[in-house]
Amino acid sequence: MKLKHKHVSWFSRLLDIFSGERDERAHLLNELREAQEKGVLDTDALAMIEGVFQVSELRVRDIMVPRSHMVVISGDSSVKEMQPVIVNSGHSRFPVTDDDLDDVIGVLLAKDLIPYADENSSEKFDIKDVLRPAVFVPESKRLNVLLKDFRTSRYHMAMVVDEYGGISGLVTIEDVLEQIVGDIDDEHDAADVINIRRHGYHRYTVRGLTPIPEFNTFFETKFSDDQFDTIAGLVTHALGHLPERGEEVAIENFLFKIISANSRRINNLQLTLMPKTSEPENDA
Repeated sequence: MKLKHKHVSWFSRLLDIFSGERDERAHLLNELREAQEKGVLDTDALAMIEGVFQVSELRVRDIMVPRSHMVVISGDSSVKEMQPVIVNSGHSRFPVTDDDLDDVIGVLLAKDLIPYADENSSEKFDIKDVLRPAVFVPESKRLNVLLKDFRTSRYHMAMVVDEYGGISGLVTIEDVLEQIVGDIDDEHDAADVINIRRHGYHRYTVRGLTPIPEFNTFFETKFSDDQFDTIAGLVTHALGHLPERGEEVAIENFLFKIISANSRRINNLQLTLMPKTSEPENDA
């Protein structure tokens, strides 16, 4: 079955999405939303296309797992010492460090330890025999460029470095794909989800689905959860509409900026703490 000419036009223009001007992207996105309202696109397809737009503008720092939440393995660990770390984390890839966290010497794949599972084999274990090269990317790298590198170079994890060359976090291909298709849950995610991540003294990233009570506990606030269960609901109410990426709103001394969202919900927000305004003193 042939597509109508106007449908082909939409998808032809979508192929040029990464090189288009911002106004042109906004215009195309509006057309796609109109197409969804008319039943040409379903909701999930539109959400993924919106995710493609977001990936072209987000940077690694916006989605990385911060340094404080990385699960790493020491290069001088034995197989027996590594096993509980691997089992408890549920991950399949691990940065391997030498003296400290800034000295990443490679990446270990859990499956590469299978030949050393029994005691006799583990005695012959040398981590250098199974270590994979580590890939390093800057915090400022755009996600669309990173995704292309992941695909062409066939690696699935990269260490994120700051402007001084220190390790500030890590990012995986799954982290990038989730910006397009939404959260990819597995059997370990229920225990591993981190809703609030600190990136600096005043800067955090917050998942839209963060429960308000959890937010209140973390920041010692008293936001009501009578009307809304999540931070996404609170922010959407404050703005008066479903926000788009880049929109900002201040609630008390918190500045929320949308870093990823689709036609259905807010996925992630950047939060900046602002100075609390003091009550004006009464004149004597």
